[in-house]
Amino acid sequence: MKITTLTAILFLFARSFGFAGSVKLIPTPEGGIQPQAAVDAKGVVHLIYFKGDPKGGDIYYVRREPGAEQFSSPIQVNRQPHTAMALGTIRGAQLAVGRNGRVHVAWDGMGEGVAAMPGNAKEQHPLLYTRLNDTGTAFEPERNVITYAYGLDGGSSVAADSQGKVYVTWHAAQPGNTNGEGGRAVFVARSADEGKTFQRETLATPKPTGACACCGMRAFADSRGDVFAFYRAAHEMTNRDETLLMSRNGGADYQIVYTHPWKVASCPHEQRVPVREFRRDSGGG
Repeated sequence: MKITTLTAILFLFARSFGFAGSVKLIPTPEGGIQPQAAVDAKGVVHLIYFKGDPKGGDIYYVRREPGAEQFSSPIQVNRQPHTAMALGTIRGAQLAVGRNGRVHVAWDGMGEGVAAMPGNAKEQHPLLYTRLNDTGTAFEPERNVITYAYGLDGGSSVAADSQGKVYVTWHAAQPGNTNGEGGRAVFVARSADEGKTFQRETLATPKPTGACACCGMRAFADSRGDVFAFYRAAHEMTNRDETLLMSRNGGADYQIVYTHPWKVASCPHEQRVPVREFRRDSGGG
């Protein structure tokens, strides 16, 4: 299967859906691209995808109940049209399912419609967030969670837990940075009320790891309330280590709990590294 396929591979776990040991290949509704899927505690499949002009398109949401043969009718996620992009390093909207199955979505606001959003400066790309309303029939108007840490490129994500906490994460240049990617860092905006309000973003860790600008990242929250953020560092520009942060106190602060070293002089997204070099520098087998 080519990487450009419009098909979402949903690994619908057997015990949740009654077909042990099988995998179903399901086309993304409406020929959408950049699909992201999550399965909640009740076995409901939640799916978002991009549709439209890659320079400025829209995000849609569908769901599929256990035992159902079809997805629900699509709901547009972004209320302001054409505020999503599917070009270059932009990896698409990110999805999380929180308390009572509420869906949370975040995406880099880089589409053609972003300039029309009230209060948005052309030089600042917002990180847009929205959530399903209380009745599950529509998404609330999107809002920008960045207050000062601008500089989005390849990485942003969203996580939510069963206690109603929501975390929007991204990497960007620290204010006053003069060290390029080595001065980038991971920032987190936290909500304790299911995304109704967010605190001002904070630096996840003061350790200067840097962040590979065009590489993506992912955030997760587990059933115990621990929060994780996974990204590629860029310390001293040559240490492109995969780095895992963990918070054991509801996102108040994070520690580096794992790194996988890889020495390479530039972003892996922008060059092809010979397999032998990767194996020698990273310890890969």
